[in-house]
Amino acid sequence: MISKTIFDDGSHRWVVLARDPDRHDSVIDTNEYLIISNGEAILLDPGGTEIFPAVLRNVAKLIDLDQLKCFFASHQDPDIMSSLPLWMGLCSEATTTMPWLWESFIAHFGVEYVTRFILLPDEGGPVPIGTRGRVLTAVPAHYCHASGNFSVYDPHAKILFSGDIGAALLPPEANGFFVEDFDRHIPYMKGFHQRWMPSNEAKNRWVARVRKLDVQMLCPQHGAIFQGEQVVRFLDWFEALDVGIDRSEIASVTA
Repeated sequence: MISKTIFDDGSHRWVVLARDPDRHDSVIDTNEYLIISNGEAILLDPGGTEIFPAVLRNVAKLIDLDQLKCFFASHQDPDIMSSLPLWMGLCSEATTTMPWLWESFIAHFGVEYVTRFILLPDEGGPVPIGTRGRVLTAVPAHYCHASGNFSVYDPHAKILFSGDIGAALLPPEANGFFVEDFDRHIPYMKGFHQRWMPSNEAKNRWVARVRKLDVQMLCPQHGAIFQGEQVVRFLDWFEALDVGIDRSEIASVTA
């Protein structure tokens, strides 16, 4: 697994962990984002159980584990949070912020940790990084693709963690961290979004929310990161895309 710093102003840093060469072919590739702020840290969607050793190894190179004060679970999928009980066991004081809707589902991964769950209302809200770090904002992304789902916006770094929105299933040779050619990138994300995003109305509500933010980098859970003008290009493309299509109507879909 490779770690790459994508923002650093000295006291506030974003690191993406991804592109694990040892990942089993049956396990979908995911991006984990570690934010270190004034000596405290949060891990966004910490990943599945299968990649826990690789993520842990890379996080431990960057911080002491007692600096990891919180985790964020955008929704309930195992690829983004089934490792959560392993992390909660290691970081005995850390909390996990999640949508209220998924509390009883995520509890199945480790019911002994529910007292450290922080539940977000549907309208979203603040996501503090410990007690000294900056405060992030949970942005509603309901039905994109989970019925209870959130993106996370960092107003200081001007970065949006978008979760499955913006995700792309890249071929092995496409191992860069950033989208280099937007038009060539479309085939890697089109089928995914048509299959996994069930509602044009919900999708467009999310786009409208994000357009009000100053986003210089849009960081998805799978695939490459959009930056600069590509953020607007992605929002325009996503808004125009017809989603919620029956599988039989899609020429090329993701399984």
